[in-house]
Parts: sequence; C-alpha cells; structure tokens
Amino acid sequence: MTDVLVLGGTGWLSGRIAERWTDAGAAVTCFARGGREAPYGATLVIGDRDAADAYAPVASRDWDEIVDVSSNPAHVASALEALADRARHWTYISTVSVYAANDEPGADESADLLPLGDPGADEDYGRAKVRAEGSVRESLGFRAAIVRPGLIVGPGDPTDRFGYWVGRFALAADEDVLTPEATDRGAQVIDVDDLAEFVQAIGRERWTGIVNAVGDPVGLDRLLADAREAADHTGSVVSADDAWLDAHGVAYWMGPRSLPLWLPAGMPGFWTRSNTAYRLLGGRLRPLRETLARTLADERERGLDRDRRAGLTRDEELALLRALLV
Repeated sequence: MTDVLVLGGTGWLSGRIAERWTDAGAAVTCFARGGREAPYGATLVIGDRDAADAYAPVASRDWDEIVDVSSNPAHVASALEALADRARHWTYISTVSVYAANDEPGADESADLLPLGDPGADEDYGRAKVRAEGSVRESLGFRAAIVRPGLIVGPGDPTDRFGYWVGRFALAADEDVLTPEATDRGAQVIDVDDLAEFVQAIGRERWTGIVNAVGDPVGLDRLLADAREAADHTGSVVSADDAWLDAHGVAYWMGPRSLPLWLPAGMPGFWTRSNTAYRLLGGRLRPLRETLARTLADERERGLDRDRRAGLTRDEELALLRALLV
C-alpha cells in the first residue's frame, strides 16, 4: 500500500488531494492543527508547524509521497529538514505568482522568478513561494515535483473570487450587474478537483520537475457571459472603465470592494501562461461551463447574499450603478 503524508490535508486544496489519494487506495495521513477533520478514510495527526520538533509524530517512518501546500518558507524548510530523508517523492504546491513579469503572453516554466531579498525579511506571497521552492530543490533535487497553479476555482473556494460572478448574476436575477470593461482582459483558471487529480497522478508516477498547472486562457468577456448564462441572469450588464472604477474606490482582482478577476491593463502574461507541460503530463481541464455550474450550486448552498471575502456587496454595487447611470 502507498503511504502518503499530506502536510495540511484538511484545507480546501490539500483536503481534495488527500481525498484523491484515499480514493486511489493509499494510506493517507494528514498533519494539521486539528481545527477541521481529515477527509473520510484519512488519519489525522495533530501538530503545530511552529512548534519545536513539530514533525516528530510523522518523522519516525518512511513515506512514499509527501505533499506540502504551505506558503510559509520557514514551515517548508523545517518540514524538509525533518522529513526529506523519509520521502521517496515530494510534491510542493507553489503558484504562478512566483514569476517576475506578467507582460509576456505564453511564458512557460523557464521564465524568470521574482528576486529574493535578505533571509528573514518580510516577503509577499510570490516571493515566499520562491523561497520555499528553493528549499525543496536544494533538499530533494530529483525527488521533487513543483506544481505552480494559477487561479484555483470551484466549489468551496475560500477566496470568494471566481464564485463572485456566477453568484452575483444569480443574486441580481433581472436587475443590473456592474462589470469592468473586459477588452484585452482575461483569466486562466483551474478547477480544484482537476488540480487535485493531477497532483495525485504525478505523485503516483513520482514525476519530477516543474509544471504550470493552469487552465486555457479565456477572455474576461467570455467568462462573464458564460457566468451570466449559467445563472440565468436577465437584467442588464453595465460596464465601467478602469478610471471610473478607480475613482470610486473599486479594487482590482480580490478583496473587499473589488471586482474579482479584473486585472490592470498591461498584464497579458498573467492569464496566458503556457500549460503545454500540464497537458503533456495528462492534466485534465474540464469545460469552464461545468466548473461554473458546480460553483453556482455551491454559491447557492452557501448563500448568494452572504458576507464575502472578495467583491462588492450588493448595496455597494447598487450605489455604484446609480452613480454611473446618473
């Protein structure tokens, strides 16, 4: 039987990965703080990655596969120190945010990474992942796979970004919805279950290397149109340009009072990265409309008018629409 250790294993993506491994008949152990249950069929070992000798409960045995999703370089380094010699293969989940530039369409895994500052300095998400990747390569060499996902989407998404649009069109029903101008803007998404399936597959085969796990590029206009159709929205779509949205305090991409997935101009590389290697390795990309339908069902279950981590509240949106249409 394959012995798999998922560092985490109770979160959104890590839980899906643990599920794929249990579905494949592996003996799966999830090492986590214990705030949530491990997926059905997996064993939960409770531990704090900030603690001294944190990995002692899982460091006394060998593992066929270890998966880590952490964005904390110190956690990644300490896990490697304790467990690298115990792992036949290691998969680290990084991000396309490690790349230094976003202006080159179609850039692949060989593109330059963000530069690092002094060790111990505060680092943004991308640089933290760059540092963690370096630790993985240094410790494991040809026993590691580094997976760089783009925007992970689908049911259960804790960021509330992708689901905002199909949920908002459903909530608005026959009323207006505010969108950014979508010309020359786009997104590159991957369904969480496609990603989890891929991570399990390369771990099973002990593939080593670096791969962008990203979907096919899709224009933001098409994504919004598909989301609107999935939600049966019959109201009007009202777009505002970047300058107007900025002047009215609407943020790009994510977070409160934002229009999720909307990017500044001049970033075509961010949503057009090469997924050739992912495709060649057998990575699945289900149709966008299927992911939208799955996401809408999840949005309805969680509540279309709930407080969100990303997007405009409906009241904020309606106020902006009134100001725009005066």
